[in-house]
Amino acid sequence: MNVPAALYESSISNLKLLARGKVRDIYEIDAQHLLIVTTDRMSAFDVILPDPIPGKGRVLTSVSNFWFNKMRHIMPNHLATDLTLQQVIPDAEERAHVACRAIIVKRLQPLPVEAIVRGYLIGSGWKDYQKTGEVGGIKLPAGLQQASQLPEPIYTPSTKAEVGDHDINISFADTIPLLGQAVAEKVREASLKIYSEAATYARERGIIIADTKFEFGLDKDGTLYLIDEVLTPDSSRFWPADQYQVGISPPSFDKQYLRDYLETLDWDKTAPGPSLPAEVTEQCAAKYREAEIRLTQD
Repeated sequence: MNVPAALYESSISNLKLLARGKVRDIYEIDAQHLLIVTTDRMSAFDVILPDPIPGKGRVLTSVSNFWFNKMRHIMPNHLATDLTLQQVIPDAEERAHVACRAIIVKRLQPLPVEAIVRGYLIGSGWKDYQKTGEVGGIKLPAGLQQASQLPEPIYTPSTKAEVGDHDINISFADTIPLLGQAVAEKVREASLKIYSEAATYARERGIIIADTKFEFGLDKDGTLYLIDEVLTPDSSRFWPADQYQVGISPPSFDKQYLRDYLETLDWDKTAPGPSLPAEVTEQCAAKYREAEIRLTQD
């Protein structure tokens, strides 16, 4: 497979750039629409690394769009259908530069929490459990090991941090003052339902979704939408089912591979991040592509 040239930063002359996030560049189209370009930037430990992962943005866009479509029966999403990319970016060369990685979305108000669902005990959840026997204020059975499947998926939200800052894990009760009781409950319910359906689907294709995060937004009428990205290798922990083993951190299709490499370095997890060897970027890109193929191709 030919890997396209990496896109570290987009540039669209006819649109106003509103923000550059860790991965996405966001442009203003009009009062009702935004253009989101998913670049090949890679972040780890909340630091944007200097080296892109070629093709990553295309994979994230493809996988997100697949899940947005698959989960429409649970929750509407932010994808807009009343404009085309050709209308929004008339310059053919600029349009080609972001093709397969740009989406036109409804302009919504993002909620100030990340909706995290965990089906397995790993990462910060495992660390919290070792200290307190709880994750996100939820008491778990004693005696669980690293990578244990939880008795049922749990909802453990976090605050949203600015670029370069760290998210903070909070309890469901902490989200109520931020969102209101009704919206907080709807976010929790939708998150658990989407995760459960996706986990069943992915397991049939040899992938365990250990955990994931969702983001939601509201329109002016108070309707809740699924936004940002959904069940991608960036927002989720994907494990190959045939290599899953309790007691260890399984290999993954997501950026945990990259995190594990970075943990071997003498780096304090603050900016600037270290440069990546070519073999690390290539292996990371290959893992993203394999996850896409397994999930989206019959």
